[in-house]
Amino acid sequence: MPKLWNETIEEHRRAVRDAVLETTAALLAEQGLRGVTMSQIAEGSGIGRATLYKYFPDIEAIMAAWHERQIAAHLDELAELRDRADTPGQRLQAVLERYAFIQQQRHGHGAEISALLHRGDHVAHAEQHLRHFIRELLAEGVQAGEVRDDVAPDELTGYCLHALAGAGGLTSKAAVRRLVVVTLTGLRPEN
Repeated sequence: MPKLWNETIEEHRRAVRDAVLETTAALLAEQGLRGVTMSQIAEGSGIGRATLYKYFPDIEAIMAAWHERQIAAHLDELAELRDRADTPGQRLQAVLERYAFIQQQRHGHGAEISALLHRGDHVAHAEQHLRHFIRELLAEGVQAGEVRDDVAPDELTGYCLHALAGAGGLTSKAAVRRLVVVTLTGLRPEN
């Protein structure tokens, strides 16, 4: 097959997949997990049910694919923020603040959908990647004298992630920012 034909087919498949993921997310937000059917997803995506089943066997598979895409986008966003900041302290602050806001948004899914989304290998892999990412920022901060050196970076990583998970229960941006400030204060070197 000509290269252009292959690229066009792949582009079409990507467009269908994206439409299915977006339609499913919108329907779930509107109707909840138990209110959505594969027929509704197919109709909302502008494809037939048979075509939908060629892409995904069930709603859980669609949600897992959607969640993987969201996680990848979040990790890319954190890396972009890291790369835009000048100093290790600024990089750490930018990344931790955005991570806290991601945690706050995550709690809007509801318990049933959240339980479905947060199981599977993709979540464990993403958490491991995130831990490594934060640990590197902290180690860089230690080297620059901006982060305390009396606690191992692995322990500080756990501290940051656990502290900022608390953003999930906060309702205002100001409260999330205060939590980030308190977390960063705990990372400062002792004088």
